[in-house]
Amino acid sequence: MNFEHLIQINDLHNPLVETLSRDQVWQGLLHRVEDATPFLPGLESCTVIERHADHLLRRLDFGAAVIHDRVTLQANHWVRFDILPSAQHAGGSLTITIEEPEPAALFLRFAYTTTFASDPNSEERAYIDYIKSAYHQSDLDCVRIIRTLAAGGSRQ
Repeated sequence: MNFEHLIQINDLHNPLVETLSRDQVWQGLLHRVEDATPFLPGLESCTVIERHADHLLRRLDFGAAVIHDRVTLQANHWVRFDILPSAQHAGGSLTITIEEPEPAALFLRFAYTTTFASDPNSEERAYIDYIKSAYHQSDLDCVRIIRTLAAGGSRQ
């Protein structure tokens, strides 16, 4: 099943919300690539195990589970995290794209591909709705951490 949502970064009509540049947002996403621990609750460590010209491979240690993923990116545009299928995880992906429909009006689009059925039964539907809500909250937290990084603060 695929699902996605947009999170607004800059509100050009609200002077109380600090405006971030595309580069600040991109630098925040690069922090998530290099060290995902502040971005993923329960993640104990994030280790880059291979670097290639067009992607890198990481080991994500959640204590009870270890997940490997492949990260590809297009500078200042998007980053994609592909969880490699294993006995502990069926796989899936997240693509985060920076969108700018007008100058300085920045958004992040979070697009998920999961192993959930695209036409779930009623029992699975409640679980899937819960997962979508949890992902949305995690993505709001991601933006909060990017804002903190841009302000020169701690990632926690």
